[in-house]
Amino acid sequence: MSEVYIVDAVRTPFGKYGGALSKVRPDDLAAHVVRAIAGRSPDLDPARIDDVFFGNANGAGEENRDVARMAVLLAGLPVTVPGTTVNRLCGSGMEAVVQAARAVAAGDASVVVAGGVESMSRAPYVLPKPERAFPAGHQEMYSTTLGWRMVNPRMPAEWTVALGEGAELIAGKYGISRERQDAFALASHQKAARAWREGAYAGEVVPVEGVEQPRDEAIRDDTSMESLARLAPAFRPDGGTVTAGNSSPLNDGAAALLLCDEEGLRAVGREPLARVRASAVTGVEPQYYGLGPVEAVRRALARAGKGFGDLSVFELNEAFAAQALGCLAEWPGLDPAVVNPRGGAIAIGHPLGASGARLAGAVAHQLAAAGSGTGLAALCIGVGQGIALVLER
Repeated sequence: MSEVYIVDAVRTPFGKYGGALSKVRPDDLAAHVVRAIAGRSPDLDPARIDDVFFGNANGAGEENRDVARMAVLLAGLPVTVPGTTVNRLCGSGMEAVVQAARAVAAGDASVVVAGGVESMSRAPYVLPKPERAFPAGHQEMYSTTLGWRMVNPRMPAEWTVALGEGAELIAGKYGISRERQDAFALASHQKAARAWREGAYAGEVVPVEGVEQPRDEAIRDDTSMESLARLAPAFRPDGGTVTAGNSSPLNDGAAALLLCDEEGLRAVGREPLARVRASAVTGVEPQYYGLGPVEAVRRALARAGKGFGDLSVFELNEAFAAQALGCLAEWPGLDPAVVNPRGGAIAIGHPLGASGARLAGAVAHQLAAAGSGTGLAALCIGVGQGIALVLER
């Protein structure tokens, strides 16, 4: 098996729902980062790119018809460059990186692009076809922005609860108070704001042309425990602990990585950021989807021959503060100081299909900045899955 290297990683600033990126089509967002990742390696002949893997959780709107291939064409890459779109819901962007790495490791490709995209602002409404022609009654319309729609009635009710209710279940299971969740959310905003002030994202964020959005739009520099405490529970009006403030927002954005084998590295002519060591996916009960990363992380580390004490950085997606805290409770050997040092999804945002690629790229850039080390990225996934990726430099 060939060694797999991450040569570069880029992403857009993440926009808020209905915000700065809401007027940009998702296929254009994807094309933007594909064009950027190819353009940052001037020695690379774009025709050398063997495939483009892109994650997307929706697929029901303007990103239909294989958004990876659309990104290739819109980015101006040669028409000979293929593209494939993968869907593992919130883990789609990381799944794209894993599948791309496998292709390189197996010798099926030498130079690949992997990433993810989501425009939750532009996610369409969908209308199921009636079971018979010319129905006399009204038809129900569904939003595809987030969560279940057109649920199969054979699914047990406890499996199909709202994502926020799943976070409440985890808060109850581990006794995670509202105050702890709010403190976690506050820290996410503070770390993200500090990282932007210090220029930590300058090497990976590529602004979208024509859009005035210099940084991640959802970061709140002025948030406080007092302002977070004033927010009402979002899913359990009486006694709930999960609020809009300690949850990730709805977002738009895209991310892309360039992966190569040894031969590809020579063609690119650049020093890699990191190399791929191991990955894992696991399943859990759907209502406890937030705990999906627990076993995925353990398996990925075991496959890499590493332990929690070896980690210099761990990017854990913050779907909800309760969800992240529940996972952290299951990893007593993990140093909290290495987790999301530049902020997490509660502040930065969680455009579903793009988040896994953002996390992988963030780990790669931080390892490169440190000069050496082992990094880990992981996400929980709706409907009860987890995914993890180990990188090393």
